[in-house]
Amino acid sequence: MTKQGKKILSYTLKGVIVILAFTYVYRQVSNNNNLRQFQLLLHSIGRLQVVLIITTVIMLMLLNWLLESLKWRYLTRVIAPTSTWKAIEAVFCGLTWAIFTPNRVGEYGGRVMFLPPRKRVHGVFSMIVGSLGQLVITNLLGVTALLWFIYRFKHMDIWLFYGLVTIAYFCLLFMLVFFFNIRWIVSLLDSIGFLRKYHRFFYIMGRYHIKELLSVMGFCAARFFVFSFQYYLLLHMLVPQMPVFEMMMMVFIMFFIQSALPTLDLFDVGVRSMTASAFFTYITTQKIAVIAVVSSIWFINLIVPAILGSIFVFKLKFFDNAN
Repeated sequence: MTKQGKKILSYTLKGVIVILAFTYVYRQVSNNNNLRQFQLLLHSIGRLQVVLIITTVIMLMLLNWLLESLKWRYLTRVIAPTSTWKAIEAVFCGLTWAIFTPNRVGEYGGRVMFLPPRKRVHGVFSMIVGSLGQLVITNLLGVTALLWFIYRFKHMDIWLFYGLVTIAYFCLLFMLVFFFNIRWIVSLLDSIGFLRKYHRFFYIMGRYHIKELLSVMGFCAARFFVFSFQYYLLLHMLVPQMPVFEMMMMVFIMFFIQSALPTLDLFDVGVRSMTASAFFTYITTQKIAVIAVVSSIWFINLIVPAILGSIFVFKLKFFDNAN
């Protein structure tokens, strides 16, 4: 393909990505009654309080994705050192790709395109390491919250409950051990004949040692508590009588179930709403307020960054000599 042809194809691909993203955003947001309900609920609260809390939630969104960008920069330093700003561009661009791809798989493509061409496949495996760290944190706190829920509300036979606790924490312990020995994945892939020839790509996971993995886990834990605090702020604003401990347990359960189900980012709000509706019923009668909060945080944390990320789509380099 000629240089001019590559340039035309590159601009076409960028345009298609942005159009798809905005089309999905428009369709989902324009039909979201829960966002409108959230606006109505805010009218019953003091204007200053609403402005302060919404501003704080938005700032926490930026902090959340800054932490993810720093984690991405930290992960890729063994591949191709990059600046903090370049990492931010990559993360937000990945979010634009993520919203219209199953289980956010497009986030991988959008993010690694900011790496040098020969390092992009390596970047996918580095991103897997970061995703596993987030999954470990989510499962650890989510399973703990779910066990608390069963004990508190389901009144299971005590010995059966102890058995469930034992199995659950054995699995969590295995996940922790596996994460901090992630080089086992490299050994496993090397043991599969037809995959061994791709060792030059996935070997990168074996370069993360316990010290680096602890740092990654730190970023993941910080992110988890940032978006948990967002839920606390909005739920406490709309339903101030809701017990804080029980509220956060339900939020952790929602994160856990959400992480276990494959979905599109744009339909992810439906999964969150159904989960919130099923579990928060045990601690509050304000079902509409809870679902409205879920939708608003989905919009702030995923849709707004995806829109911002569309700016960086045009900086992608599909062909090095044609951009």
